[in-house]
Amino acid sequence: MENQKIRFAFAGDRDIAVWVLKFILEQGYRPEFLLLSSPKKASHGTELRQLCDFLDDSKIMRGTEFKLPENIQRLKTAQLDYIFGIHFPYLIPKEVLDIPEIGVLNLHPAYLPFNRGWHTPSWAILENTPIGATLHFMEEELDSGDIILQKQLEILPNDTANSLYARLKRLELEVFKEAWPFLVRKDFPRKKQNIALGTYHVKKDLFQEDVQKLELDSTVQVKSLLQKLRALTTNDLKEAAYFIQNGKKYRVQIKITPDE
Repeated sequence: MENQKIRFAFAGDRDIAVWVLKFILEQGYRPEFLLLSSPKKASHGTELRQLCDFLDDSKIMRGTEFKLPENIQRLKTAQLDYIFGIHFPYLIPKEVLDIPEIGVLNLHPAYLPFNRGWHTPSWAILENTPIGATLHFMEEELDSGDIILQKQLEILPNDTANSLYARLKRLELEVFKEAWPFLVRKDFPRKKQNIALGTYHVKKDLFQEDVQKLELDSTVQVKSLLQKLRALTTNDLKEAAYFIQNGKKYRVQIKITPDE
């Protein structure tokens, strides 16, 4: 392994975090600390921990443990250049954002400043906004920091939010790999966002009745109906569109297959 040129902590979850961490390790770099989601929330905590079997348990922080004063002090003592956040599902307070010399970087499945926040594939389909992957600096305001690198992705006619999300994660990995040489050299472009031109949604927005509910007696364009069904077809049935009949709620998901 080549000598360390950067010092960093890795914070992440989901398969994209596993892919990114594997890539970093393959380049010969190891994190000083690993920040994981809480055991109840983590989808890929076990895999990430296994990749960092060289770290003892004292270097692993789970859930919101990274916000504890003693852990903040430990992160400060590590003299980090970066904290890499890859789908890490926690807000990072300013006292943690200020720890790394260069900054906390976030990999986000959106073409910022569009779709800041939650459920980016769904809102890109619902609102016809650009979608892609962005590596950016984290600030106190969610998904608002300077952009290092981003790439746009075309939404296909047969895309659901679920299929689009799968494609976005692959693009996120591509963006991170392309940015990696800049990160190692600590010399990279920074583009400020104009968040006034973008869009933003919190988690609960997708669950509003006017977003999810289908009125059986209403008249709608087929295009609009397909748009809603595509946007609300995710890997979570609770996010699906629904209609109510005889007092019972029925969920609707969709699959679109192009002719060969």
